[in-house]
Order: sequence, then C-alpha cells, then structure tokens
Amino acid sequence: MRRRDFLSSGLAASALALAGDAQTSATAAGGKGRQYYALRKYFLRQGPQVALAEKYVATALIPALNRMGIAPVGAFNLAIGPETPTLYLLLPCENLETLLNADLRLRTDQEFLAAADAFWNAPAASPAFERVESTLLIAFEGWPQLTVPPSTATKGKRVFQLRTYESASDRDHVRKVQMFHAGEFEIFRKVGFWNVFFGDALIGPRLPHLTYMLSFPDLNQMNDLWGAFHDDPDWKKLNTVADYNFEPIVSSITNLVLTPAAYSQI
Repeated sequence: MRRRDFLSSGLAASALALAGDAQTSATAAGGKGRQYYALRKYFLRQGPQVALAEKYVATALIPALNRMGIAPVGAFNLAIGPETPTLYLLLPCENLETLLNADLRLRTDQEFLAAADAFWNAPAASPAFERVESTLLIAFEGWPQLTVPPSTATKGKRVFQLRTYESASDRDHVRKVQMFHAGEFEIFRKVGFWNVFFGDALIGPRLPHLTYMLSFPDLNQMNDLWGAFHDDPDWKKLNTVADYNFEPIVSSITNLVLTPAAYSQI
C-alpha cells in the first residue's frame, strides 16, 4: 500500500483528523500546540535481551528519533508493576505525521541501521525482545506540552509514576478528562508533584483511557505527596462536584513506578 493510501485510510486517518482538529483549536487560541505521545513498551526476558535493548535504545534509536525532531525521549525501566523486565519509551512530538512515520524513516537512516545492527538483525532463535506494544496519545488541552522534571538536567535522583485511568463509557472518560482541567493537575502542582504529561489515548488497547506521568525525587516523597493531595481542600471540593461523582467515572487504574535509564532525556 502506498504511503498516501495508508494515511487516508483506517485508524491513521481517524487519528490525524481527530488530533488535527484539536491542534488547530489549541494554536488558534494562542497557546502552544498540543503534543502527541507514543508510549512504547518493549517486553523483555531476563538475560542478554535487557543489555541488548538498552544499548539499542541509547546508541541507535534515541539519536535517530532526535534527528527527526522527536525529543526529549524518555526511557524508563519498570520498577514496580507487572511484566518485568519492561523498557518504556515516551516519544513526544508536535507533528503527528512524523510520529506515525518514525519507524518507516528509520529504515532509510544509514547511521541508525549501522548502530542498530545487533538488535534489528537478532536471529529468531535468540530474539532481541519478546513483543512491542504502543499507544498513541494527544496531550490535554490544559497541559499541551511535556514538562521535564527539574532534576533531569543534572541527572539527579528521580522516580516516575505512570497512571492509566480506564472508564466504563465515553461519557465517563470525557468527564474524567474535564475533571483534570477543572483543577486536578493544578492541585498536583500545588502540593509539590512534578507533572510530566497528561495524555488522552487515541489508538491503543483498552480504550477509552487516559494516561499521565508524575515525577518525584524518591518513593518516600511520592507517598507523602499523595497524602497531601488527598487532604487538600481544593481536591475535596472538586471531588464532590456532581458531574464527577454521580457514578464511578474511573473503572480501572493501572499504577506503575518507573526509574529513568541513564540515557533518558526526561
């Protein structure tokens, strides 16, 4: 299938149309354009796969993505959660077409292909990874750009919390997104969270859902700040608004703790 045919068909066309409308709205309002995020998971097996994947991402994939304008790229190891070891990548970009075509462009990047040889050409008897899973998200209008934690520049200590909220219906999902805009991520910031990104899933498993990422210096502070969040009077007030508490608008929560790889740009 030709590239033009692909972009005018199926899920790609739906994502382009939906995200394009949102992008136009955000920029017309005078704010920064909303970013798109590819959240990619490399499921690995303990042993040589881990080191091979780390080297591939650090020396081949991230430099190639940066050359395309996809930056900063986050790389995280799953510390608390199911299916370890798993390597998580967060790819932010303001241009959706660039994000959608990144893997196709890698095939023509000779510098990338040379650096990626061991990973890309691993034999079937000794594969480089088990599976890869990706979700495409668009940034919330009220938090249109990824924010890098302040300790990243100095490679300071930090952990990340990746939270995914599934909803039982599209109505409930929309209301939960609205709840963030009504004050939830501002309360996060007020009590001391480092807000990284908030994204609405366009394509991926278990829709409808949203995903967001927070960062902290360490796990102790993460627990302390969640306590402060739940005790905050603005949160208690927001949580009683009729539009948000008439039924459980979040049906399932996935809560993961990630640690940044040494080469992570976030």
